[in-house]
Amino acid sequence: MFGFPILSTLIWLPIIGGLFVLFIGRDKPSLAKWLSLAITVVTFVVSIPLWTNFDTTTASMQFVEKTPWISHFNIMYHLGVDGLSMPLVLLTTFTQVLVIASAWDIIKERVEQFMGAFLIMGGIMVGVFVALDSILFYVFWEALLIPMFIVIGKWGGKDRVFATMKFFIYTFLGSVFMLVSFIYLYFQSGSFSILGFQSMHIGMTAQILIFLAFLAAFAVKVPMFPVHTWLPDAHVQAPTAGSVVLAAIMLKMGGYGFVRFSLPITPDAAMTLDWLVIGLSLVAIFYIGIVALVQSDMKKLVAYSSISHMGFVTLGMFLAYDIIQNTGGIQGASLGMEGAMIQMISHGFISGAMFLMIGVLYDRMHTREISAYGGVVNKMPWFGFFAVLFAMANAGLPGTSGFVGEFMVILASFKANVWYGIVAASTLVIGAAYTLWLIKRVYFGPVSNENVAKLEDLNAREFAIMGTLAVAIVLVGVFPAPIIDVMHTSVANLLVQATTSKL
Repeated sequence: MFGFPILSTLIWLPIIGGLFVLFIGRDKPSLAKWLSLAITVVTFVVSIPLWTNFDTTTASMQFVEKTPWISHFNIMYHLGVDGLSMPLVLLTTFTQVLVIASAWDIIKERVEQFMGAFLIMGGIMVGVFVALDSILFYVFWEALLIPMFIVIGKWGGKDRVFATMKFFIYTFLGSVFMLVSFIYLYFQSGSFSILGFQSMHIGMTAQILIFLAFLAAFAVKVPMFPVHTWLPDAHVQAPTAGSVVLAAIMLKMGGYGFVRFSLPITPDAAMTLDWLVIGLSLVAIFYIGIVALVQSDMKKLVAYSSISHMGFVTLGMFLAYDIIQNTGGIQGASLGMEGAMIQMISHGFISGAMFLMIGVLYDRMHTREISAYGGVVNKMPWFGFFAVLFAMANAGLPGTSGFVGEFMVILASFKANVWYGIVAASTLVIGAAYTLWLIKRVYFGPVSNENVAKLEDLNAREFAIMGTLAVAIVLVGVFPAPIIDVMHTSVANLLVQATTSKL
């Protein structure tokens, strides 16, 4: 469709650029920073044609690249995007620019290694979203652990070793089950093609086992209750840029895994076990929201709120299957699925913005304890403006992107089961509670101590980053149609597959 190998460029430009920065940036931190920023900007610009040249009328893969990789096992270097993956690629390239800019004055030690790690990470994340060969997908999926492990382990907090080991063990062990499923499917089909897996006929017992194996891998990445405990530790110990990438992009890989593997490959098992995922999602939405309410560390509060909000993603996806079972067709089921996809994009913007705001405060006062603040808006009015906007978006304020996805999923919840809807809607109250409590204690009121009295407002670089995210959050909140239009045909095709038995 597009003569230029755009997807390969989006993968390998940042990876090769990151290696280049590692070698030429030694003892030249300024060069490493400028070169890294240039690479991320170019990568984002190269990704824009994915949107401008995307055909919204077809569910087929677009911008496809395919060449033999390991011919003996029929493993291909096979890339492509559809309406489910393309928005996530753009979210990745967009976020990477802001991540590099956010660390500009913060990282003082081994700058070239920090920047190189994030560039390599960016290319690998794109690879996860565009791979159409399961082994290629698995290589990118596991390779991502390495740079994130290094980032948290080197530039993290005092308990970074514990956090990195927990992060690695949880995510690696979950992925082993996914690899076993790929190998089984290969022996049944003779290929590692993801699209080939989706067209296979698989017995019910095998479907259930494969579905549970995929659930183990993707639930950890989302993360879903009860395998969520690694995330707050990783967030608290990670540097700000690491938290942004972790929340804005890496968590979306779990949700993407469900729509690319679990739902189309094992639709009968997904239909049978949808109650399990719906139940775990509702627990995450309600219970984890309560846990967020009692946190004293700002980063941990936002980390727990992320788990609660990502619960809407898995809830929306599997509510669609529940609605199909209740109605016998796909009419109305797309509401939950599209709401889940919008929620992933929205959460990428909002969670990234929240962690960046906490990073701004931490860089000035070197503490994330809520009790150390109070009256910040008196000394940092522009910071207060953005902080309150992002916090309100996190609580689902109408007019922001945080409202759109959650509202669509809540509507789908009531369509499936009124009790699902009541529990899902309760998070609006809980979210408002911990958000307003955070705003009151940190931003408003009188200046609480001399450290807060010395705070300085956002500089030009910080203002540009926050302003960009604010525009994105409001734009999606008031005009989500372009994103919905991009994914609508692919979602409809996915739901058609859901109603087509593979037995």
